[in-house]
Amino acid sequence: MEFPKVQKEIFNPISENVKKLAQVFPSVVKDGQVDFEALKAELGQFETASEKLSERYELGWAGKEDAKRLANTDIVGRTLKYIPEDSKNPDTTENLYIEGDNLEVLKLLRNSYYNKIKMIYIDPPYNTGNDFIYRDNFAVSQKENAVSEGEIDQTGERLIVNQKSNGRYHSNWLSMMYPRLKVAKDLLTEDGVIFISIDDNEVDDLRRICSEIFGEENFIAQICIQANKGGQDYKDIAKTHEYILCYVKSQETVLNEIEKSDVILPYKDSIGNFEIRELRNRNPKFGRFNRPNLYYPIYVDPNTADSNGFCKISLIPSDDFSIEVFPLNSEGAESCWRWSKDLVKKKNTENIDTTCVLAKQRRDGGWNIYEKYRKTTQKAKTIWDESSVRTEQGTIELKKLNLKGMFDHPKPIELIKRCIIIGTSEDDIILDFFTGSATTAHAVMQLNVEDGGNRKFIMVQLPEPCDEKSEAYKAGFKNICEIGKERIRRAGEKIKEENKDKEGIENLDIGFKVFRVADTNIRWFSEAIKSENMTLEESMMSDKDRLDFNPGFTDIDVVYEILLRHRDIPLSAKVEKLSEIGDRTYIFADTVVVCLEENVTESIIDKIAAIEPMPMKKSSATALSAMT
Repeated sequence: MEFPKVQKEIFNPISENVKKLAQVFPSVVKDGQVDFEALKAELGQFETASEKLSERYELGWAGKEDAKRLANTDIVGRTLKYIPEDSKNPDTTENLYIEGDNLEVLKLLRNSYYNKIKMIYIDPPYNTGNDFIYRDNFAVSQKENAVSEGEIDQTGERLIVNQKSNGRYHSNWLSMMYPRLKVAKDLLTEDGVIFISIDDNEVDDLRRICSEIFGEENFIAQICIQANKGGQDYKDIAKTHEYILCYVKSQETVLNEIEKSDVILPYKDSIGNFEIRELRNRNPKFGRFNRPNLYYPIYVDPNTADSNGFCKISLIPSDDFSIEVFPLNSEGAESCWRWSKDLVKKKNTENIDTTCVLAKQRRDGGWNIYEKYRKTTQKAKTIWDESSVRTEQGTIELKKLNLKGMFDHPKPIELIKRCIIIGTSEDDIILDFFTGSATTAHAVMQLNVEDGGNRKFIMVQLPEPCDEKSEAYKAGFKNICEIGKERIRRAGEKIKEENKDKEGIENLDIGFKVFRVADTNIRWFSEAIKSENMTLEESMMSDKDRLDFNPGFTDIDVVYEILLRHRDIPLSAKVEKLSEIGDRTYIFADTVVVCLEENVTESIIDKIAAIEPMPMKKSSATALSAMT
């Protein structure tokens, strides 16, 4: 009989507190020691200078403190504007496509989607020396940045070409990625998972910042993808691979297995098809010497053989169950079973057609004990080399949608679909904030039609302009967002057409609501009001709209901005006008009433009070100044 080992350590409240701190702020505990400077940064307290390098193990770069500060800085004076004319099936869809700087978008989503996103997949710039990255205006001293060259402004100075000759080549990229990953972590559910595509240029640095943000113990795998078969042959060794880094938010996360592509279940019983595998533990590290409770006899009735030669077993010897079988290896040495006696007893039945434990005689006259094995899935491996995950497949898929040449290296559907299978269940939300060609949205819709799921997607993309010489521009697309939205439209219709005879296909969600980052509509939230720049004349205006709202607003803009500021209400929530109450009264998510009537009468108040079921909250233009 085995007894539990006595723990060497006496309960230590300090170490327990450190563990709890690490769960909340993984980046502040390094090698078991608390980094108090990092803790202060997590709490929004920053040092005025960070030029000193400590002796602790961590990744440092010029601009890191500014990147941390940016991650913790609230977003002010910005909102998400609903664009109905670009949306598809807006009244029924639960999917979103958001145009804008993804850091701003991630911060704007924190109220609605805090701890709500089950999986994130991103394909960020690889920092090859030729691609664009976001410029977040990090303040860097002359000493830290003696060289600054090759910057090319694009679309309102939001992007730069991060050339290798730039003195902050790696630092620029790290400073872009760090705050985005930091904020994205807040959106993940406690059992959430993130997949990040990357190549050799930044895979090492990306692992370090991910280990700092998510916790080194939450690293799952660095998956190697055979992105192409021919390889980039301009180097001495042709490069054929890329990577996907996988991290979870907590160790409570359980990832799903994937279907085996070559599984064969040759036997059949009343339950279904099955395969067999030996009940004996074939690992030489285990045997009677260290697992004595798993070494016991199993008895076989040889007269119960079915057409496949399988016989019934028992744990109790009798005249019928007369053949004694011990777990012995091929050399006759004592091994052990994989199952305990109790489990064998539970799995075994008198009916040979339904039992899970069987015996079969070998050619040498001996007997093996087997379990029935029906599993058709397996754990995902760290090497994905199927043709379906190669970049050329992504190109073919765009060609089938008549979008050939719109993107240089589109990700294939199967690649992202596999990530979704591993990381989500059928009703989860998937976020991609480097959307590009919108393969993630396509993969979500495709998987939903295959398994009947109701997964939702949120796509986020900066509207990078298309080069005027590009195929995309010649086809009429002015920016990447226009291509991504059109890809989703075409892909959704194609999926429905290909599955038109499938039951329930009419319920497949192939729509999306479009939002765009914009300045706030509400004057109380603008920088002008916060800095007390409102003039006395403006404050005395009788026109309430001019007093409360910024020029160019619409009522729907205001309603969605208020929705955005409510915790746990998704942007896809239904918004309705309550015409029976007034021309400017709305309700969203059946819980919050927004009354923008300039003259709120007792009749309006009574009608709002009579709504059934009673809404949780009510907002009016006069109350906007009190909102936070």
